[in-house]
Amino acid sequence: MPRAPATVVILAATAAASLLILLSGALPFAAVLGGFLPARFEGLVIPDVHGAPVPAWATPLTAALIHAGAAHLTLNLVTMAFAGALTERALGPVGLIVLYLVGAYAAAFGQWLPDPYSTVPMIGASGAISAVVGAYALLYGRGRARAIGPVPATLVHAAWLAAAWVGIQLLVGLAGFGGGQIAVGAHVGGFLAGLALARPLLMLRYRRA
Repeated sequence: MPRAPATVVILAATAAASLLILLSGALPFAAVLGGFLPARFEGLVIPDVHGAPVPAWATPLTAALIHAGAAHLTLNLVTMAFAGALTERALGPVGLIVLYLVGAYAAAFGQWLPDPYSTVPMIGASGAISAVVGAYALLYGRGRARAIGPVPATLVHAAWLAAAWVGIQLLVGLAGFGGGQIAVGAHVGGFLAGLALARPLLMLRYRRA
């Protein structure tokens, strides 16, 4: 972790904001005001819930700072600590931040695409973290899986890791620890963004070196 300052900053900001919201009992208001609601991009007006909503364009980022409970937050923090630190060693702090931010928006797009008029707030950092997990799988997966026919070992490893990550999130949701709603589209969108950005960000870092 000392060699992963961007990861530490993301972890600290996520933990601080989420704990403040949970401990203050403001989760229902924060989810509506700062969560990602696909229908807002289709003209939905947020009702008055004792606060001004975050601008719609910023909600993919603010949603990552809001979690449904302690288990939801802990799972995301642990995953980010592990995958983020290793990915940052390869991509550097700037590369990791770019990956995380783009992952947040890719996750929002993945959530919006199947149901643009949904009024269910998406909260949690798992979509953005999915991008980090996807990049980690591509960067470190070559020696940990075997190719299946024409599918290279790296992508086989990435597919297994994606399935495991989404599966864990589903189990947490079914157990009621994540609010009962699992944004599968967001996980897929974030993960695909991580796969797409891993190598370009790696090449960009070492071209600057």
